[in-house]
Amino acid sequence: MTEAGTYSKIKELPEDERPRERLLRHGAKALSTSELLAIILRTGRQQRNARELASELLHRFGGLAGVAKAPIEELCAVDGIGNAKAVQLKAAFALGARLTASRGPERAEIHTSRDVMALVGDEMRLHEEERFKILLLDRKNRLIRDETVSIGTLDASLVHPREVFRSAIRASCAAVIVCHNHPTGDCRPSSVDRETTRRIKEAGELVGIRLLDHVIVGDAEYYSFKDNDEL
Repeated sequence: MTEAGTYSKIKELPEDERPRERLLRHGAKALSTSELLAIILRTGRQQRNARELASELLHRFGGLAGVAKAPIEELCAVDGIGNAKAVQLKAAFALGARLTASRGPERAEIHTSRDVMALVGDEMRLHEEERFKILLLDRKNRLIRDETVSIGTLDASLVHPREVFRSAIRASCAAVIVCHNHPTGDCRPSSVDRETTRRIKEAGELVGIRLLDHVIVGDAEYYSFKDNDEL
């Protein structure tokens, strides 16, 4: 303990205030976001314990989503966060995103843009570069599988209709939904987004596979071409 009421180490806290002990007694739901982060960080730095370091991270990056998206070099720029802690954080967020993507039955039905976001939204918001993904659906709109078609800035050379429908034809699917993220956080479609959507829709009509929607994932919002009557 350094000053009155200030503890430099988690182990110096009263036992009922230590995050790990609280999780063991009350479960993860009883802990705040900063306490859960503190468990991952394990240790803080001189004059600041792991819980305080976690709070500093949340404040600096604007909340949990900001911490999750921050590049490793930006995390390491925070005093007390080295390569090891940054990697631990990245691994924890990646596991959480994969769990969300795998939650529920493998043949989940997808009928709305909200269903799309529930399936892939959290994962796609973590990426620091644009990723274009396709969801392959059967005649009842049940998910067969999803695939990443391209990684990088979206343009006609990266996302060609043949790349979308090659997997769709092999899977004998009846329909597809495409989605990609905007790392800038702004989900509004660009002219390239609209042109890509038009070309994929026309190609789908030729091969008999419907394009049900194109969803653009931003930081806090998303844009659905179907919801906005652009399909």
